[in-house]
Amino acid sequence: MSTIPAPANTTLTATDAYTAAQAEQDASARHATRSFRIWRGAEGTGEFVEYKQDVVEGMVVLDAVHEIQATQANDLAVRWNCKAGKCGSCSAEINGNPKLMCMTRLSDLDAEKPVTIEPMRAFPHVRDLVTDVSWNYRVKQSIQPFTPRAPDAPDGTWRMQQADVDRVQEFRKCIECFLCQDVCHVLRDHHKQDEFIGPRFLVYAAALEMHPLDTADRVPALRHEHGIGFCNITKCCTKVCPEHITITDNAIIPLKERVVDEFFDPIGKLVKIFSRRKQE
Repeated sequence: MSTIPAPANTTLTATDAYTAAQAEQDASARHATRSFRIWRGAEGTGEFVEYKQDVVEGMVVLDAVHEIQATQANDLAVRWNCKAGKCGSCSAEINGNPKLMCMTRLSDLDAEKPVTIEPMRAFPHVRDLVTDVSWNYRVKQSIQPFTPRAPDAPDGTWRMQQADVDRVQEFRKCIECFLCQDVCHVLRDHHKQDEFIGPRFLVYAAALEMHPLDTADRVPALRHEHGIGFCNITKCCTKVCPEHITITDNAIIPLKERVVDEFFDPIGKLVKIFSRRKQE
């Protein structure tokens, strides 16, 4: 008695399908060899080491760093997490410009020149491309937290104007990559970390100060402890922000205006006192 063989299982899993599609895409992509100069060393000392690496169309700098790490420099230290431009972990200086490695396409960089990758300069160097950014978290703790006014309605809710809500939404996009801190000359070149909180935390302070429910007064601290006067509005922080937050015009300048109103304009100070009493 003959039997009919069972048909071969031709069903692909989702992983198999993805792998096959990726292999097909890689095979059809244009390949090239690029030169990379990566800073290697620890605790502020080291040198650039040059690597040659095969790359394919569509790769970002972080892809190339991972390939070099996997095939040529297994001990290369690099910090990353999401590879989607949302965690802020892979900040570095690429060809001298503070950028996210995962959002910088190799096709946007001059193929005739080596891609230079080094750690951020405004923070203590740990190893290779990794820096110690813990100072930023200590600064954040020094800023007076959100202090809401009493609810407006009997059910414990508030009433706000939509325009006031919209104003602070931009600042909430910050991913704390600290590229703005790195490019700020007050921190990078003049090392005023003990006197100046930097653009990222001026944005954070603006998000609180401009919040329609907040009642705290951070203006004295902005002038004295947080050193807002050190910012001379070069707009370099706005230029490097991967979330396109208008840091200077929408956050820092309005905060500077509040400082001027309170400390250098007596009429403005009276208006502020009256408006805060009205909120309370």
